[in-house]
Amino acid sequence: MTGRVWVLGGYQSDFARNLAREDAGFDALVREVMEQTLADASAAAAQVEVIHVGNAFGQLFTGQGHLGAMPATVLPELSGVPASRHEAACASGSIAVLCAMADLRSGAYDCALVLGVEIEKSVPGADAARLLGAAAWVGHEAVGATYVWPGQFDTVAETYAARYGLDEAHLHRIAEVNLANARDNANAQTRGWVVPTDLDDPVANPVVAGRVRRFDCSQVTDGGAGVVLVTDGWLRDHLDARPLAVIEGWGHHTVGLPLAAKLEASQGNPYVMPHVRDTVLDAFGRAGVTLEAMDGFEVHDCFTPSEYLAIDHIGLTGPGEAWKAIENGDIERGGSMPVNPSGGLIGGGHPVGATGVRMLLDAARQVSDTAGATQVDGARRFGTLNIGGSTATTVSLVVGAAPDQAG
Repeated sequence: MTGRVWVLGGYQSDFARNLAREDAGFDALVREVMEQTLADASAAAAQVEVIHVGNAFGQLFTGQGHLGAMPATVLPELSGVPASRHEAACASGSIAVLCAMADLRSGAYDCALVLGVEIEKSVPGADAARLLGAAAWVGHEAVGATYVWPGQFDTVAETYAARYGLDEAHLHRIAEVNLANARDNANAQTRGWVVPTDLDDPVANPVVAGRVRRFDCSQVTDGGAGVVLVTDGWLRDHLDARPLAVIEGWGHHTVGLPLAAKLEASQGNPYVMPHVRDTVLDAFGRAGVTLEAMDGFEVHDCFTPSEYLAIDHIGLTGPGEAWKAIENGDIERGGSMPVNPSGGLIGGGHPVGATGVRMLLDAARQVSDTAGATQVDGARRFGTLNIGGSTATTVSLVVGAAPDQAG
């Protein structure tokens, strides 16, 4: 990286809320996230030079598009500030972050506001599942499926089972860990849920698609997250600023939409999704670190098979051996490499366009020792792994503790 990008502050809304019941739309959500993000960063709207908004499904769920213009709509002080909206399915928020980083590293701007927002509870659950299917290759895969994404990630689980073997108990344990972590997260969607003690019980934990059961799934979620990102130069001009963290490295790969083509292409490769592995390695390489330097990860557990995939693709185990890290307790908050101490998507919630921004914010809080009850003791470097669709878009970040000086 030619210039450091710093996380000055950020905010996450309560992912347990239902905005339709509050008679609130994108205007209210964007206003809340912006105002609270700026307040946490001790930054004024007048200091924001560029805005990037991550959102995947605004038109489909609410009819509202052109969300890049919403910040200036609800906060007139931002009128005239260049802004844009970014869509990459569940990786939309991370793409907004990357675009803001590119703006800052280019020298064009020194202070960027990044938002991720999504409203999904505006329609019944079955309709939401259908609309979310727009991130697959519509008309070419999962045709006629009632629940597109549980079926797609069941196929990922089946691929692991065929290549390496797979015990469903390990998927259930991923769910248990994330749901338990979420109980300590004041913004988590499931923090007050009653979770069955026996996830093998088909009544308490019914099958959704193949190996994927109810508690293997992230939820339909309303919510938003935001961060203020700044350059070295900005910090030199604001010596009283105290950033949360610095983004040390990043990786980004995009491949085709269809899942079957990706799985076919990986035949003979030890990794089920080699491009996901490459994305993580790119982030490590740009940061100049290896997995051994990391203290934890926020990964994309839209379903338990996606976290199972993430565990071996970040390198915590060898290919097909994620079960070892699960059985050893490595992924738990007190383990050798805590994964999703926030509760992740399954426990914390998954407002699609906000997830990548939320991951960055949680990583920044971990390395600044401000994560509260979800804090991993002594964390100084955290990673993120955010995927869109069936890993068609994959983004990874390495987030480090802020040194005392930005010079």
